[in-house]
Amino acid sequence: MEFEQMQERAREIRTRYAEVEASTYGRSWTTEEIMLGFLGDVGDLAKLVQGKAGVRPRDDLDEALAHELADCLWSVLTLANAYDVDLVGAFTSTMDELDEALSEG
Repeated sequence: MEFEQMQERAREIRTRYAEVEASTYGRSWTTEEIMLGFLGDVGDLAKLVQGKAGVRPRDDLDEALAHELADCLWSVLTLANAYDVDLVGAFTSTMDELDEALSEG
Protein backbone atom coordinates (compact mmCIF):
# COMPACT_ATOMS: atom_id res chain seq x y z
CA MET A 1 0.00 0.00 0.00
CA GLU A 2 1.32 3.43 -0.93
CA PHE A 3 1.52 6.18 1.69
CA GLU A 4 -1.29 8.21 0.11
CA GLN A 5 -3.50 5.11 0.24
CA MET A 6 -2.65 4.68 3.92
CA GLN A 7 -3.63 8.30 4.57
CA GLU A 8 -6.93 7.85 2.73
CA ARG A 9 -7.69 4.60 4.57
CA ALA A 10 -6.96 6.31 7.90
CA ARG A 11 -9.36 9.15 6.93
CA GLU A 12 -12.06 6.64 5.99
CA ILE A 13 -11.74 4.78 9.30
CA ARG A 14 -11.74 8.07 11.24
CA THR A 15 -14.97 9.08 9.47
CA ARG A 16 -16.56 5.79 10.44
CA TYR A 17 -15.40 6.18 14.05
CA ALA A 18 -16.85 9.71 14.11
CA GLU A 19 -20.23 8.31 13.07
CA VAL A 20 -20.11 5.68 15.83
CA GLU A 21 -19.02 8.28 18.39
CA ALA A 22 -21.83 10.64 17.37
CA SER A 23 -24.33 7.82 17.67
CA THR A 24 -22.98 6.63 21.01
CA TYR A 25 -21.95 9.90 22.70
CA GLY A 26 -23.90 12.53 20.79
CA ARG A 27 -20.72 13.95 19.23
CA SER A 28 -17.50 12.78 17.67
CA TRP A 29 -14.20 12.93 19.50
CA THR A 30 -12.18 16.13 19.47
CA THR A 31 -8.57 16.15 18.34
CA GLU A 32 -7.62 16.37 22.01
CA GLU A 33 -9.52 13.15 22.72
CA ILE A 34 -7.90 11.47 19.72
CA MET A 35 -4.54 12.54 21.14
CA LEU A 36 -5.42 11.06 24.53
CA GLY A 37 -6.33 7.80 22.80
CA PHE A 38 -2.96 7.94 21.06
CA LEU A 39 -1.22 8.35 24.41
CA GLY A 40 -2.99 5.23 25.65
CA ASP A 41 -1.81 3.36 22.55
CA VAL A 42 1.76 4.57 23.14
CA GLY A 43 1.52 3.24 26.70
CA ASP A 44 0.35 -0.12 25.37
CA LEU A 45 3.22 -0.05 22.87
CA ALA A 46 5.70 0.61 25.68
CA LYS A 47 4.49 -2.51 27.50
CA LEU A 48 4.93 -4.57 24.33
CA VAL A 49 8.46 -3.21 23.86
CA GLN A 50 9.13 -4.38 27.41
CA GLY A 51 7.78 -7.74 26.35
CA LYS A 52 10.28 -7.88 23.50
CA ALA A 53 12.99 -7.21 26.11
CA GLY A 54 11.73 -10.14 28.16
CA VAL A 55 10.12 -8.09 30.92
CA ARG A 56 6.46 -8.64 29.95
CA PRO A 57 6.34 -11.86 27.93
CA ARG A 58 3.14 -12.97 26.24
CA ASP A 59 2.27 -15.61 23.67
CA ASP A 60 1.05 -13.23 20.95
CA LEU A 61 3.76 -10.62 21.42
CA ASP A 62 4.76 -10.16 17.78
CA GLU A 63 1.14 -9.88 16.61
CA ALA A 64 0.28 -7.48 19.44
CA LEU A 65 3.35 -5.33 18.72
CA ALA A 66 2.47 -5.08 15.02
CA HIS A 67 -1.13 -4.20 15.89
CA GLU A 68 -0.13 -1.49 18.37
CA LEU A 69 2.39 0.04 15.97
CA ALA A 70 -0.39 0.19 13.35
CA ASP A 71 -2.75 1.79 15.91
CA CYS A 72 -0.12 4.42 16.66
CA LEU A 73 0.45 5.07 12.97
CA TRP A 74 -3.30 5.52 12.47
CA SER A 75 -3.34 8.11 15.24
CA VAL A 76 -0.42 10.00 13.71
CA LEU A 77 -2.09 9.95 10.28
CA THR A 78 -5.39 11.08 11.81
CA LEU A 79 -3.82 13.94 13.75
CA ALA A 80 -1.80 15.04 10.72
CA ASN A 81 -5.00 15.09 8.67
CA ALA A 82 -6.84 17.07 11.36
CA TYR A 83 -4.11 19.73 11.38
CA ASP A 84 -3.37 19.69 7.61
CA VAL A 85 0.21 18.52 8.11
CA ASP A 86 2.02 17.27 5.02
CA LEU A 87 3.65 14.23 6.62
CA VAL A 88 5.70 13.33 3.57
CA GLY A 89 7.15 16.83 3.40
CA ALA A 90 7.62 17.06 7.18
CA PHE A 91 9.27 13.65 7.34
CA THR A 92 11.59 14.46 4.45
CA SER A 93 12.70 17.80 5.88
CA THR A 94 13.11 16.38 9.39
CA MET A 95 15.23 13.48 8.12
CA ASP A 96 17.30 15.94 6.07
CA GLU A 97 17.87 18.04 9.21
CA LEU A 98 18.86 14.99 11.24
CA ASP A 99 21.14 13.74 8.47
CA GLU A 100 22.85 17.12 8.32
CA ALA A 101 23.25 17.26 12.11
CA LEU A 102 24.75 13.76 12.16
CA SER A 103 27.11 14.62 9.30
CA GLU A 104 28.38 17.66 11.19
CA GLY A 105 28.93 15.73 14.43
